[in-house]
Amino acid sequence: MKKDLRVLLEKVAKGEVSPYEAEEMLLHLPFEDLGFARIDHHRALRKHFPEVIYGPGKTLAELEKIVATFISKKLSLLITRVAEEKARPLLAKFEGLSYSSRANLLYHLPERPEPKGNLLILCAGTADLPVVEEARLCAEAFGNKVEVIKDVGIAGVHRIVPEIPRLRKARVIICVAGMEGALPSLVAGLVDVPVIAVPTSAGYGANFFGLAPLLTMLNSCAAGVAVVNIDNGFGAAYIASLINQLPEKVS
Repeated sequence: MKKDLRVLLEKVAKGEVSPYEAEEMLLHLPFEDLGFARIDHHRALRKHFPEVIYGPGKTLAELEKIVATFISKKLSLLITRVAEEKARPLLAKFEGLSYSSRANLLYHLPERPEPKGNLLILCAGTADLPVVEEARLCAEAFGNKVEVIKDVGIAGVHRIVPEIPRLRKARVIICVAGMEGALPSLVAGLVDVPVIAVPTSAGYGANFFGLAPLLTMLNSCAAGVAVVNIDNGFGAAYIASLINQLPEKVS
């Protein structure tokens, strides 16, 4: 977005584009009113990362309008929590649109930024993988170099030992866990970087759809743990991206 704006301003300065033409191009830059939603095209300029749409509650027709406006402007698009039955007709209609059935994530990324830093995602078990996949795809779309470590929960704590060198090379860690949610405390005790904890709804009855691991993570005995909402892989990816892409400290 910033690159496109700079190119447009340079063309105006050179006389290649008239002020009137530039005004027309910038008309929808702050936001576009679709009647049922106001799409914030300006968010990438203010927030560094583009707007991400929350899919539930929107009809197929509304999703079609949202996808169409982003693709017509060649803007990056992420729509979270899109059920497969709604994704299929959108994939058939729009070229260049992709979908992850595991993450329920619909996305269009015409320009992928050069990956930066070292963002690591790990999870306690395979039941947590839908949240891991949402976090991974979002983090990559936001321009991070991402690695994933799977199935290293505390039920077999020895499984994480061989991965400790990788943990300590990361700039920020997203730690995804259901059941009792103790893994982030363990990880935070081993590293000197921020740990973004993501509780998941994976677990039996007293897991209370993710409430039990959420409370465990909020009560972590290890310093350096921050917690996002239940199953919120996108939220974790956003916070971790901001940390991962901070300028390196000058010693």
